[in-house]
Amino acid sequence: MKKFLEVLSNIWKIEELRGRIIVTLGLLVVYRFGAQVVLPGIDTAQLAGLADSTGTDQGILGILNAFTGGAFANASVFALGIMPYISASIVVQLMGIAIPYLQKLQKEGESGRKTINQITRWLTIGICIVQAPAYLYSLSALGVPDSAFLLGKGLNFIIPSVIILVTGCVFAMWLGEKITDKGIGNGISLLIMIGIIATMPQSFVQEFVSRTTNNTGGLMFMLIEVIIWFVVILASVLLVMAQRQIPVQYARRTASGGYEKNIMGSRQYIPLKLNASGVMPIIFAQAIMFVPGLLGKTFNDTAVGQWMEVQFQDIFGLAYNILFGLLIIIFTYFYTAITVPTNKMADDLKRSGGFIPGIRPGKETGDFLDKIMSLITLPGSVFLALLAVLPAVVVKLMDIQAGWALFYGGTSLLIMVGVAIDTVQQVNSYLLNRHYDGLMKTGKNRKVA
Repeated sequence: MKKFLEVLSNIWKIEELRGRIIVTLGLLVVYRFGAQVVLPGIDTAQLAGLADSTGTDQGILGILNAFTGGAFANASVFALGIMPYISASIVVQLMGIAIPYLQKLQKEGESGRKTINQITRWLTIGICIVQAPAYLYSLSALGVPDSAFLLGKGLNFIIPSVIILVTGCVFAMWLGEKITDKGIGNGISLLIMIGIIATMPQSFVQEFVSRTTNNTGGLMFMLIEVIIWFVVILASVLLVMAQRQIPVQYARRTASGGYEKNIMGSRQYIPLKLNASGVMPIIFAQAIMFVPGLLGKTFNDTAVGQWMEVQFQDIFGLAYNILFGLLIIIFTYFYTAITVPTNKMADDLKRSGGFIPGIRPGKETGDFLDKIMSLITLPGSVFLALLAVLPAVVVKLMDIQAGWALFYGGTSLLIMVGVAIDTVQQVNSYLLNRHYDGLMKTGKNRKVA
C-alpha cells in the first residue's frame, strides 16, 4: 500500500501527466452528465418500460444500453452513444481494402490519416441521421407509452430530437478525440469503458440482493463469484497481452581498410499478438446474430422459423452461443488477415536491412509470418470465443443474474481490460521517462511470449 501511494504521489508530481489526468476525468464527467439528460418532450417518469425492454434478456439492446452507460434506456441526448463512430470507423477500415483512394490515403502518413478521420466523421453523421429516427420510432415498441411523448410523435418532436441525437453523438465523438489529444488513454475507448463500468454497481447489487433474499448461497456464493470473476479477468489480460516474438537480425555496413563489409547488428523482435483483432470479431458476430432471429420472425409460420425465433432470441441459449462462437472464430481469422499485413511487414524488413534468421528476405519472410499468424490465431480465436460465451455458461451453471453475468466475458470485459492496460502503459511511460517507478512492480508491463 505504501508503494502504491508513492506511485500516486509521483504521478501528481509530473505536471503534464497531472494535467492530462484532470482533463480526462473532467471530460468523462461531462459525458456521464449528458447521459442523464433526457430528450425534450419525453416524460422521464414513464421511461421504466424502456429500461425493462433493454435488459440483458433482449440481447443487443441490452449491450447497446451497457455501452452507452444507460443513456439508451434513459432516452438521453447521448442515447446513440459513440457506437455510430465505431461503426463508421469499421466501415472505412473495411472499405480501405477495396477502394484505391483510401489505400492511397493510408500510405500518405499524417495528411492521409487526417483525411481518413474527416471521412469517418462525415460517415458518422450519416449513420446517426439514419439511426436517430429509427431509435425514436422504436421507443413505443420498446415499452415507452404514448402518454410519455408530451409533444406527440409528430414532426415537431421527431425533427428536433433527431438534431439533438446527432449533435449528442458528434459531441461525444469530440469528447473522445479531445481526451486522446489532451488527456490520457484512447478517448473513444475510455467513453465506452466508462459507460460499461457505470452499469456494474447496479448489476452487482442486484446479484447480491438476489443471493441474500432468495437464500441461494448468500455471501459465500458471492465470494466464489468474485473469485471466479478475478480469474476470468486474469485470463483476459493474458489474452490481450500474449504475443509471439519473432527474432529479427539487422546487418550493419562498415568500412574497414577501404572495403565495406556486413556485420551482424543487434537482435530485435517482431511482436505478433495472439489476439491481433481485439474485440472486433465479437462485435461483428454480435451484429450478424440479428439475422437468425429476424429470419425466424419472418418465417414463423413454419416449424423451422418458430424454432429459430425461439432459439436465437435467447442470448444465453445453447444454439445461439454455438453459432456465436463459430462466427467469432471465423471473423477473428478474417479481421486478422486484413489488419496484419504480413507481406508489407516483410517488405519493410527487407528495405531496412533486417531478416529473420534462417528465412530468406522478401516473399519467404512474408509467407513465414503469415504461417505463424495462422498458427497463433487458432488458439487466440478459440480463447476469444470461449470468453465471449462464458456469460451464458455462468448463467446456466451458476444461476447468476444476467446483468452481472455479462461482466464475466464478452465485449464488455475485453474492452475494460484492453483500455485499462493501454492507459496504464501510457501512465507508465510518463513515470519511467521521469525516472520514477511505474505502476507495475517491474516498472513495465510484462509481455507474455
